[in-house]
Amino acid sequence: MPFEVGNALTAMMKKNALKKEEVATAWEAVQQIPVDLRHTEIKSALKLAIEHNIYAYDAYFLECAGSLRSPLLTLDLGMKRVAREIGITILE
Repeated sequence: MPFEVGNALTAMMKKNALKKEEVATAWEAVQQIPVDLRHTEIKSALKLAIEHNIYAYDAYFLECAGSLRSPLLTLDLGMKRVAREIGITILE
């Protein structure tokens, strides 16, 4: 997850949604969100990726949410679509 957040912040900067000097501040704000990092079954995630034609990176989050019976928090429309298809609740 830390890699995903870092990537999202730099993507926002590249799209001019964040200024360069705001990236570090945004990272610090994200660090205040309590997160419990969990193990992900890569083989199951790869199966999801293949079945739904999505990136493995996205499938890792979906597999983890599904196996923990936990809702998913994402802004990614493709992940939302697949999550709904496989019965994962989306937090909005």
